[in-house]
Amino acid sequence: QVQLVESGGGLVQAGGSLRLSCAASGMIFSIYHMGWYRQGPGKQRELVAHISSGGSTYYADSVKGRFTISRDNAKNTGYLQMNSLKPEDTAVYYCNIVQATSGDTYWGQGTQVTVSS
Repeated sequence: QVQLVESGGGLVQAGGSLRLSCAASGMIFSIYHMGWYRQGPGKQRELVAHISSGGSTYYADSVKGRFTISRDNAKNTGYLQMNSLKPEDTAVYYCNIVQATSGDTYWGQGTQVTVSS
Protein backbone atom coordinates (compact mmCIF):
# COMPACT_ATOMS: atom_id res chain seq x y z
CA GLN A 1 0.00 0.00 0.00
CA VAL A 2 1.52 3.26 -1.15
CA GLN A 3 1.61 6.04 1.41
CA LEU A 4 2.93 9.58 1.29
CA VAL A 5 3.15 11.55 4.51
CA GLU A 6 4.03 15.23 4.42
CA SER A 7 5.41 17.10 7.40
CA GLY A 8 7.16 20.36 8.19
CA GLY A 9 4.42 22.86 7.57
CA GLY A 10 3.51 25.56 10.02
CA LEU A 11 3.25 29.27 10.69
CA VAL A 12 6.21 31.48 9.82
CA GLN A 13 6.81 35.18 9.36
CA ALA A 14 7.53 36.64 5.98
CA GLY A 15 11.18 36.17 5.13
CA GLY A 16 11.41 32.99 7.13
CA SER A 17 12.10 29.42 6.07
CA LEU A 18 10.48 26.02 6.30
CA ARG A 19 11.48 22.59 5.05
CA LEU A 20 8.75 20.22 4.00
CA SER A 21 9.31 16.48 3.94
CA CYS A 22 7.44 13.78 2.07
CA ALA A 23 8.03 10.30 3.47
CA ALA A 24 7.08 7.56 1.03
CA SER A 25 6.39 3.90 1.70
CA GLY A 26 5.00 0.91 -0.12
CA MET A 27 6.86 1.46 -3.38
CA ILE A 28 10.31 1.82 -4.89
CA PHE A 29 10.65 5.57 -4.43
CA SER A 30 13.62 5.93 -6.75
CA ILE A 31 11.61 5.09 -9.88
CA TYR A 32 9.03 7.80 -9.25
CA HIS A 33 9.10 11.42 -10.30
CA MET A 34 8.10 13.69 -7.43
CA GLY A 35 6.38 17.03 -7.34
CA TRP A 36 5.25 19.54 -4.75
CA TYR A 37 1.95 21.27 -5.42
CA ARG A 38 0.10 23.89 -3.45
CA GLN A 39 -3.43 25.15 -3.20
CA GLY A 40 -4.02 28.57 -1.71
CA PRO A 41 -7.37 29.86 -0.42
CA GLY A 42 -9.78 30.17 -3.32
CA LYS A 43 -7.15 29.09 -5.82
CA GLN A 44 -6.54 26.08 -8.01
CA ARG A 45 -3.85 23.58 -7.13
CA GLU A 46 -0.60 24.51 -8.86
CA LEU A 47 2.75 22.85 -9.41
CA VAL A 48 5.49 24.45 -7.33
CA ALA A 49 8.49 22.24 -8.04
CA HIS A 50 9.28 18.90 -9.61
CA ILE A 51 12.18 16.49 -9.50
CA SER A 52 12.48 13.58 -11.88
CA SER A 53 13.58 10.09 -10.97
CA GLY A 54 16.91 11.07 -12.51
CA GLY A 55 17.24 14.25 -10.48
CA SER A 56 16.28 16.91 -13.01
CA THR A 57 14.40 19.79 -11.42
CA TYR A 58 11.77 22.30 -12.41
CA TYR A 59 10.45 25.32 -10.51
CA ALA A 60 7.49 27.58 -11.01
CA ASP A 61 8.58 31.12 -11.74
CA SER A 62 6.98 32.31 -8.51
CA VAL A 63 9.36 30.25 -6.36
CA LYS A 64 12.47 30.12 -8.50
CA GLY A 65 15.53 31.14 -6.47
CA ARG A 66 13.69 30.74 -3.16
CA PHE A 67 12.62 27.08 -3.07
CA THR A 68 14.76 23.98 -3.54
CA ILE A 69 13.40 20.52 -4.22
CA SER A 70 15.48 17.45 -3.43
CA ARG A 71 15.17 13.77 -2.74
CA ASP A 72 16.97 11.11 -0.74
CA ASN A 73 16.14 7.78 -2.35
CA ALA A 74 17.93 5.86 0.40
CA LYS A 75 15.49 7.37 2.90
CA ASN A 76 12.46 7.23 0.57
CA THR A 77 11.95 10.90 1.28
CA GLY A 78 11.55 14.06 -0.73
CA TYR A 79 12.03 17.60 0.47
CA LEU A 80 11.07 21.14 -0.33
CA GLN A 81 13.29 23.79 1.25
CA MET A 82 11.44 27.09 1.25
CA ASN A 83 13.35 30.29 1.95
CA SER A 84 12.39 33.96 1.84
CA LEU A 85 8.77 33.02 2.31
CA LYS A 86 6.08 35.49 1.33
CA PRO A 87 2.45 35.78 2.43
CA GLU A 88 1.41 34.67 -1.05
CA ASP A 89 3.13 31.33 -0.40
CA THR A 90 0.38 30.54 2.12
CA ALA A 91 -1.29 27.31 0.99
CA VAL A 92 -1.74 23.65 1.64
CA TYR A 93 1.28 21.92 0.14
CA TYR A 94 0.90 18.45 -1.35
CA CYS A 95 3.46 15.87 -2.31
CA ASN A 96 2.79 13.92 -5.52
CA ILE A 97 4.65 11.03 -7.09
CA VAL A 98 4.28 9.58 -10.57
CA GLN A 99 5.77 6.27 -11.67
CA ALA A 100 7.99 7.01 -14.63
CA THR A 101 6.72 4.22 -16.91
CA SER A 102 3.22 3.23 -15.77
CA GLY A 103 2.03 6.73 -14.89
CA ASP A 104 0.61 5.55 -11.55
CA THR A 105 0.23 8.60 -9.34
CA TYR A 106 -0.22 9.13 -5.63
CA TRP A 107 -0.89 12.13 -3.38
CA GLY A 108 -0.12 12.94 0.20
CA GLN A 109 -2.66 14.42 2.57
CA GLY A 110 -1.17 17.90 2.50
CA THR A 111 0.50 20.15 5.04
CA GLN A 112 -0.51 23.72 5.80
CA VAL A 113 1.99 26.52 5.34
CA THR A 114 0.97 29.94 6.61
CA VAL A 115 3.18 32.98 6.10
CA SER A 116 2.30 36.07 8.10
CA SER A 117 3.20 39.58 6.98
